[in-house]
Amino acid sequence: MNSEAIRIRPARPSDAEALRAVYAPYVERTAVTFEYAVPDAAEFARRVAAVTETYPWLAAEKNGQIAAYAYAGPFAARAAYGWAAEVSIYAAWDRRGEGLGRRLYAALEAALRAQGLQNLNACIAWPAADDPFLTKASARFHERMGYRRAAHFHRCGLKFGRWYDMIWMEKLIGAHETARPVIPFSSLPEEDLREAGIEK
Repeated sequence: MNSEAIRIRPARPSDAEALRAVYAPYVERTAVTFEYAVPDAAEFARRVAAVTETYPWLAAEKNGQIAAYAYAGPFAARAAYGWAAEVSIYAAWDRRGEGLGRRLYAALEAALRAQGLQNLNACIAWPAADDPFLTKASARFHERMGYRRAAHFHRCGLKFGRWYDMIWMEKLIGAHETARPVIPFSSLPEEDLREAGIEK
């Protein structure tokens, strides 16, 4: 894959249909996500707008087309969790294995660190045995990116008539000293975005 052809930029609500197209196969064909129905474009636009009030939602473009995306959101609602974020990533069905995930997560992590986040958490569906709808690929990807398993919940999701486990994986990206207030992603200086490999 020609890395020069990849552009990572902030996603916008106007990208909703393209983002939806990336996500749809995971809803329809897999238990990677526990959603049953693909959200419509209006719901996707709402989600992007809500996330980007504080956190990054990044899109990876190849030849001008969105081929993958990654985003962060609050780990939990209570104020004390304000320095922890939940992260998610999806690549277009025909773009899996091309290295987009590594590029996106590196940019996402750099942006979150610049914002002042300390912990990154990933909620990952887990098959108890070999399964046609779910593999352990996501957990292996996160492990390669430096995440470690922190929790395992059993048979907590039902999809396609099958019960699935869920694991949490975490990565500590801060020193956990006195924490400064988290800077909203939209307020990050241009220099921080450039250093993270994110284009406006």
